[in-house]
Amino acid sequence: MKKKIGIVCILILLLVIPAAYAATDTSSTSSSTSSSSTSSADAAALVYVTNVTLDPEVFYPGETGEVTITLKNDGSTSVGLTSPDILSDKVHVVKKDNWETMSFIGAGATLSYSFQIKVDPPDGNIFALFTVATKDAGSIHFPFVVKVDSKDLLTTSAGKLDAFTQSTEETVNISIINPREGAIKNIMIVPSGEYATINPPQKYISSIASETEIDVPFTVIADQETNLTFHISYQNGDTSHSADVFYPVKFSEDKEEAVPIINNVVLTSKGTYYDLTGDITNTGITDAKGLVVSVGSPAKGTGTYPEYAIGSMAADDSGSFDVTFSCSDLSSVPLVITWKSSTGDTYSLTKILDLTSSSGASTSSSSGSGTSGGTSSSSSMAGGPSDMGGMGGPGGSTSLFSAKGNGISSFYPVIAAGIIIVAGIVLWKKRRWLSAKIKKQ
Repeated sequence: MKKKIGIVCILILLLVIPAAYAATDTSSTSSSTSSSSTSSADAAALVYVTNVTLDPEVFYPGETGEVTITLKNDGSTSVGLTSPDILSDKVHVVKKDNWETMSFIGAGATLSYSFQIKVDPPDGNIFALFTVATKDAGSIHFPFVVKVDSKDLLTTSAGKLDAFTQSTEETVNISIINPREGAIKNIMIVPSGEYATINPPQKYISSIASETEIDVPFTVIADQETNLTFHISYQNGDTSHSADVFYPVKFSEDKEEAVPIINNVVLTSKGTYYDLTGDITNTGITDAKGLVVSVGSPAKGTGTYPEYAIGSMAADDSGSFDVTFSCSDLSSVPLVITWKSSTGDTYSLTKILDLTSSSGASTSSSSGSGTSGGTSSSSSMAGGPSDMGGMGGPGGSTSLFSAKGNGISSFYPVIAAGIIIVAGIVLWKKRRWLSAKIKKQ
């Protein structure tokens, strides 16, 4: 009996000991699994998004661009990441790289995902969500905003539209305004137009910041009235856009230029040549610099003053000139006045004098030439040489009574007549005394 009880006890011990070992192993495995799971979750919690970059910064509706999302691991162990994506009903991933494979981000390292996206209209802010799964824990999520704006660049031109003169260098400013919330880049301006020389032939600007305006100057010399086009191309991200600015060139009088007026002109014969004197007044609103008076073909400057330099003449100022010349045909004597503006443009005014008629008739024309092509297309001359009456050839004389100047010379006939009348009266009163004197002799 005792032997049977002993055998039963031994069997019970044999059954209990393996069960105890099994329980111990199960408890150890469970504890290890729980510890491993907690460690992975802690490691994944130390991975976070540090930066979201959008190119372009602000999208046009329907435009394609790129978004780059950068993560950092602040933990001490590497973390596996997979299946990154962007969730939004208005932001669509156009081209997704094969991120299905596991990517590991090491301790202290960073990892970037780039997505090509396309955004839907309308204008406004689109809220999107970046998500990426971890190997042994949950997913990492990060919200960001995509801005959509349909506003285009604003472009305009500014120039001297009311003072564009033929063959004269003028400045045209092309103004570019970026009203968008993001910068634009790679701006290229290319001007074109017939009958015009435009410099520079093109202009490149690397970028224009948000809500910023810049002016781009171009110099234009137009030989004929024409229409200029300034083609502007630019990029918003990698997408190209363009705009055109049209600029009409119409010739008219420069309202700011100097206006020389000639008067009180006197012509005197000097034997083999003539001496032409007169007054000149600047009735314009700007200074005439380097003002020179001369004659043109068929007349030829000669003698003491073939050209007469007056120099700088301020607005409302006046001066005098003295030009000596020879000419076989007094019916066509060009009086040429040249000067420069404050910007260095050269202007020229020509008065064609007809000195053959005693009636003082003349014809005049205004034409322009100069180093910069500057032209004064309409200026007036008062009291010109045509008011001087009939003139003889070289060696001849000028009739005193036919002079009709606008200065003191206009009174010469009156003075001469007065002298003759006074002399006649004196002689009449002294006629008996003079007669007696003659008889005594």
